[in-house]
Amino acid sequence: MPTLVECVPNFSEGRDQDTINHITDAITAVDGITLLDVDPGADTNRTVVTFVGSIEAVEEAAFRGIQKASEVIDMRSQKGTHPRMGATDVCPFVPVSDVTIDDCIALSKRVGKRVGDELQIPVYLYEHSAQKPEWEKLPNIRVGEYEALPDKLNQPKWKPDFGPAKFNARAGATVMGCREFLIAYNINLNTKDARLATDIAFELREKGRSLRRPHPTSKNLLDGDIIRYQDGAYLCSYCDEIFETTNELVTHSTLAHEFDLREWWKSNSQNETALNRKPVKRPGVFKDVKGIGWYVDAFNRAQISINFNDYKSSTIHDVFDKACELATERGIRVTGSELVGLIPLEALLMTGRHYLKKQHRTTGVSNEMIVEAAIQSLGLNDVAPFNPNEKIIDYAVSTEEGGLMTMSASDFVDELASNSAAPGGGSVSALAGSLGAGLTSMVAALSHEKKGFFDKKPLMETAGVEAQKIKDRLTFLVDEDTNAFIKVMEANRLSSGTAEEEIDKRKAVLRANKYAILVPWEVAELSFRVMELARKMVEEGNPNSVSDAGVAGEVGLAAVRGACMNVLINLPGVSEDESFVQEMKTQVKLQIQNAENLHREIFEKTMKIIS
Repeated sequence: MPTLVECVPNFSEGRDQDTINHITDAITAVDGITLLDVDPGADTNRTVVTFVGSIEAVEEAAFRGIQKASEVIDMRSQKGTHPRMGATDVCPFVPVSDVTIDDCIALSKRVGKRVGDELQIPVYLYEHSAQKPEWEKLPNIRVGEYEALPDKLNQPKWKPDFGPAKFNARAGATVMGCREFLIAYNINLNTKDARLATDIAFELREKGRSLRRPHPTSKNLLDGDIIRYQDGAYLCSYCDEIFETTNELVTHSTLAHEFDLREWWKSNSQNETALNRKPVKRPGVFKDVKGIGWYVDAFNRAQISINFNDYKSSTIHDVFDKACELATERGIRVTGSELVGLIPLEALLMTGRHYLKKQHRTTGVSNEMIVEAAIQSLGLNDVAPFNPNEKIIDYAVSTEEGGLMTMSASDFVDELASNSAAPGGGSVSALAGSLGAGLTSMVAALSHEKKGFFDKKPLMETAGVEAQKIKDRLTFLVDEDTNAFIKVMEANRLSSGTAEEEIDKRKAVLRANKYAILVPWEVAELSFRVMELARKMVEEGNPNSVSDAGVAGEVGLAAVRGACMNVLINLPGVSEDESFVQEMKTQVKLQIQNAENLHREIFEKTMKIIS
C-alpha cells in the first residue's frame, strides 16, 4: 500500500468562490495530490479543504496552498463567526497509511519552517508537533484571534516556532501540526428516546458524567438524583468509599484506581477547596472519545453520536461492543451504526480482525474480506448504504490513470504483449510472487478452518497473515517495477548542456538505476519468503490442498529467478559503484541457489504426498 497523508487546511474565506478556487487550484497543481473535499461556509467565512497524497506531494501542496492564501486573502478585512488568526488558520497533517506520527511531525516542521522563512508568516506548532505543553490545544494558541496578534507577538512567550515574531497584517499567523484522524461515527438504537442515547453516550465518552443514584423505576441513569460532595464526606466516584478530606480521596484514587483526581477536577473546572455540594463526576470508559445523544427524524430513531480523536487508543469495535452492552442493560438494542465522512482503512481492518477472532476465524484473508466482516459486524448498512470505495479514504483516493493491477487479467496480458518496453519481466516476476503468496494464504485459511486442525490454528493464522502482507506488497511492486523503469528513462532525458547539469544528470541516472535494481531485489527476497511459507504449508497444511502449496513453490521460484535476472541486467547502469555491483552479484547468486534448493525440496515433498 502506498504512503498516504491527509492534510486538512482551514482557510479564512468561505464566501468568494473565485478566491477558494485559486487556493484549491494551487494545491491540485501538485502531482500526486487527490482533492477529497472542499467545504465552504458563508456564515463562518471559512473553507475546510481535504486532500491526500504521499509525504512529498502533501508537503509541496500544503506550502502552495498557504502561499496562495496569503496572496488572495487579506485578514485586515476578513470577518466571520468562526475563530481565526490567519489566512490559513490551521493546517493539520494526519497519517493515513504506511505513515507514522513521527513522519507527520517532521513534515509539519518542514512546512512550518518554509512558510516562516519564505512567506514571513508566524507559525505555531500544535497537537503532536507542539513544542510547548500549553500549545498542544488549538484554542490555547488562537486566544484573542487575529486582532490580538500585534500585542502577542511583542511578548517573548508568544515567539512563534517558525517565522518572524512580527505581525503580518495581511496573512496573520498559522497553526500547524500532526494530529490523529478524527472519525465521526453514530451508533443506532431501536428507540426514539434521545435521553437514553445521551445516557449511554455519557458512559462512553472520556468526559464522563455526574454520578447519580439509580432511579427506582427507570433504567436511565439521567432519571436519578445527582450525587454531590459533602464537606467531611467525599465519595470516590469509582467505588463506595467515603473520605473525610480531599487529600485522602486523592491518595485513594491514585493508589486504588491509578487515577489523577486533581487533574480530573481541574479539567472539569472544579475547585478542590470548594467542592461542597458540587457534583461527583466520573470519567467515561474511553479515552479520546466525545459523545452525545440525539434523535434523527430521517431515521426515526435515536443515535449515540461519537467522535474518535484517536481511533487507535479507543477502537471503534470496543466502543460499539460497550454500547451494545449498555443498551441491553437499559432494555434497548443497538441496530447498527453509521459512519459520517471518511475513515482510514486501518480503522476498519482493526475492527474486522477483532470480530473474525471472536468467531475463531482466521484473519489471514484479503483486506476486502476483513472490511466486509467489519461492515457486517458494525451494521454499517443499517440506515444508509455503505460503499467502501467511497467511505474508506484509502480507496477513495484515485489516480487519473489506473495502475497495472487495476486492469482485468486479459487487459494486463494484452498490455504485456504490446510493443511497449514496460511492463516487462520485472512486473511479471512480482505478479508471479504475489500469486504464490495468494495460494499460500489460501492453503493456510483452508487448514485453519478444517476440522481436526485445531492445534495448528496458531501456525496457520501466523502464516496466512504474513502471506497476505507479502501478497499486498508484491502486488504494489508489479506497478512499482514499471515506475522504476520510467524513472530511469526520465533521468536519461535530463539536460546535460552545462557542467553542473551533467553532474546532476549523472547523479539522477545513478539513483534511478539503483532504484530499478532494488525493486526487483525486493521482489526476489519476498518471493523466497513465499517459498518458505509454501514449504510450511506442504508439511503442515491440509493434505487436500497440498498441490496448491506446491504450485506456490513453483511460481515462487519463477519469481525469484525472474527478479534476479532483472537485477543483473540493470547492474551495468551503476557500474561506477563497484562495491554495490559486486555485492549484488554475490547476493543474486546465493539467492538463486537457495531458491532452487528450496524448490527441489518443496516439489519432492508435494509429489510424495500426492502419490
